[in-house]
Amino acid sequence: METNTQYKSGFVSLIGRPNVGKSTLMNSLIGQKIAITSNKPQTTRNRIQTVYTDDRGQIVFLDTPGIHKAKNKLGNYMVNAAQRTISEVDVILWLVEPTTYIGAGERHIIEQLKKTKTPIILVINKIDTVKKDEILAFIEAYRHELDFAEVVPVSALKKKNTEVLIECILKYLPYGMPFYDEDTVTDQPQRQIAAELIREKVLRSIDEEIPHGVAVAIDSMKWNRDVCHIDATIVCERDSHKGIIIGKQGAMLKKIGTQARREIEDMLECQVNLQLWVKVKKDWRDSDFLLKNFGYNPKDNE
Repeated sequence: METNTQYKSGFVSLIGRPNVGKSTLMNSLIGQKIAITSNKPQTTRNRIQTVYTDDRGQIVFLDTPGIHKAKNKLGNYMVNAAQRTISEVDVILWLVEPTTYIGAGERHIIEQLKKTKTPIILVINKIDTVKKDEILAFIEAYRHELDFAEVVPVSALKKKNTEVLIECILKYLPYGMPFYDEDTVTDQPQRQIAAELIREKVLRSIDEEIPHGVAVAIDSMKWNRDVCHIDATIVCERDSHKGIIIGKQGAMLKKIGTQARREIEDMLECQVNLQLWVKVKKDWRDSDFLLKNFGYNPKDNE
């Protein structure tokens, strides 16, 4: 590895309105699945810290919950986590969709970003869904709003222009030694990633409007020889939600368990025995005790 006069390292916050593809971009840049993805907004609840390392430098990404207006204690936690991250990093990546229309959600983020002197890289995602000659119009629309250090159009899904984005980020990072070993990909404990993978499968498997009322608690995670035994509880807010998650004769819960088990096995690189239960805890999103129990500590925002 080169000396710290050549090597760069720093922290980058990935922000954006809910569901613009932040977690997909994170996974694309890192090359492994760390953050959960679904077509439902607000799937990311904690600041997921991931690490990109090559011979040029190390980028520590903080993937935050989407910045939005909070409706309950969980919402407050998510918003505060996102806003706090903005003030702690060397570079801000603001991810937007390819459009000239700047809506209320983006206006809210612009007001937050006007308060910072941190270099902001505008990342226009999902360019695979639009015509090439339209992209300049999208860039111009946003350039009128803020003074960006760089503007990079990408497709997180197709991994298009992601290397250009890495180069742009490194340009604005300070020189210094790496924070993590070169083989570190995330600081998230395995239990937390396992819980998030299970929750992703719930969100992806269910069409009804349940999503934000679902949390997953890992009750136990034990190894016996080469097999990891995991007991997990899916928590929802209503009895009707419980019925949907379990499904007819347990079919939906079995499907969720099978899909989650495969991905947890890939992560742990061993055989997994996954047992799932479903419990109803009404209004858990407004309970400090239950939020902490599911890994969201309201005191983190104080």
